[in-house]
Amino acid sequence: MPPTDEETLKRRYREFLDLLPLTSEIAGLPQSEGAFYYNPDQMDARAQTLLVAFKLARGVAREALGGV
Repeated sequence: MPPTDEETLKRRYREFLDLLPLTSEIAGLPQSEGAFYYNPDQMDARAQTLLVAFKLARGVAREALGGV
């Protein structure tokens, strides 16, 4: 990943946080129940699911805003 300036990083972080509820809904992952912990492979699978869901959420938001 190429170096980015601080403002770009802040903007990307803000975008991520703004899209997190939509990302979570698209991913459809259940929350951990009680004292149940995920193993590293399960966490990796969930992270990959969230990554794909974020890309979809970002596309939906851009389309809804007129292709920004």
